[in-house]
Amino acid sequence: MKTVTKAPSGKPRLTTSAMIASIAAEGQKTKPAPFGHALVKLARTRSEVIGMTADLGKYTDLHIFGKEFPDRYYQMGMAEQLLFGAASGLAAEGFMPFATTYAVFASRRAYDFIHQTIAEESRNVKIVCALPGLTSGYGPSHQATEDLALFRAMPNMTVIDPCDAHEIEQAVPAIAAHHGPVYMRLLRGQVPVVLDEYGYEFELGKAKLIRDGKDALIISSGLLTMRALEAAKVLADDRVDVGVLHVPTIKPLDADTILREAGKSGRLVVVAENHTVIGGLGEAIAGLLMRSGIHPTFRQIGLPDEFLDAGALPTLHDQYGISAAAVAKQIKGWL
Repeated sequence: MKTVTKAPSGKPRLTTSAMIASIAAEGQKTKPAPFGHALVKLARTRSEVIGMTADLGKYTDLHIFGKEFPDRYYQMGMAEQLLFGAASGLAAEGFMPFATTYAVFASRRAYDFIHQTIAEESRNVKIVCALPGLTSGYGPSHQATEDLALFRAMPNMTVIDPCDAHEIEQAVPAIAAHHGPVYMRLLRGQVPVVLDEYGYEFELGKAKLIRDGKDALIISSGLLTMRALEAAKVLADDRVDVGVLHVPTIKPLDADTILREAGKSGRLVVVAENHTVIGGLGEAIAGLLMRSGIHPTFRQIGLPDEFLDAGALPTLHDQYGISAAAVAKQIKGWL
């Protein structure tokens, strides 16, 4: 939760503890540690499932699994390269490792080990990483703003960016049913619950139209689907009708659904993502549209191609244009 004090002006002022704030809005429904609980449920029926982490069990919600299955829980210490090399070896022996760390450490510190020992060998390792995109206020050392671009480029790698607790719970058994390496972004702690209101069900490789709209279509993933739905409600008050197409599987893309929805004439298409505008969902969709001969009015909402500031998350989300209010303002300005 964010901590607030009064500034001399009398306005609320966020303190530094808000740098590790939950992404949940005030009063928003949440679930605690959906990944940890979903993995425990899966492991009760799949004896090959093991949990591995690099000194971050508590901060990736894997400690819940460790408490339930201490003999299947491997704490590898602050050694991410060792974590993924060992996960590959265990997968080669028939286990299904769920390996967790922060997204910056998997995508930057251990990239070559994942590339060579997991992806090239198509090992059945599930890489589940917290603090994706701008979900940490601790600056570039902890902000994984380019992880999707890096893992999209890796052959054999399936890439998932779930929106909320409801989807994380469904994604865990789905990625376990898929044989092969998976990179999944993780929202941890008290995670908002949003998609249950729409009767949503996660399917690996499938995009889902959450709501339709005649004026604009937001194509989004992860946290930005949550913000897109909030922005659509705000814009509806101004008689702007906005649809939201949620794309949780970044690779492989659901080309058929994206082309069908983006190809409807007469509306603005906006791709929104919690990731740099370089190499992520936006450019993946732009390339798909161009290659398919579909040319809507197209815009991107994402993080800039720069090292981001440290600070309180609500402030940073406004600053970099990914808060619900900022998303609504940008779309209204484009229409």
